Amino acid sequence: MSAEGRSVPAGSITLCFVDNRMIRRLNRKYHFRDRATDVLAFDLSDGSRILTDIFISTDTAVSNAKIFKTTPLYENYLYLVHGLLHILGYNDNNAENREVMRDKEKYYLEKCLT
Repeated sequence: MSAEGRSVPAGSITLCFVDNRMIRRLNRKYHFRDRATDVLAFDLSDGSRILTDIFISTDTAVSNAKIFKTTPLYENYLYLVHGLLHILGYNDNNAENREVMRDKEKYYLEKCLT
């Protein structure tokens, strides 16, 4: 299997759908940010196998769907793609990186939803 032109070893990805309280707790513990967020991705891979946990806030998906005039399902797909991009090494820590991630999100969401 390959992703983004790279060889990716076999492994497992665990998706956890949580509420804002839980994702805030995880964000505070692992990223030292005391707030809820949409998605957190944890890469526990050892180089020979992929081992990833992705936590998605369903509360945020519902509220953002109202704000952005989408659906909670669409938002969940978006957060999943965003989390996977983080695992593949993409980051959104500055304007240039955010733009790259947004383009990648759009590309993969179109592939998934059509």
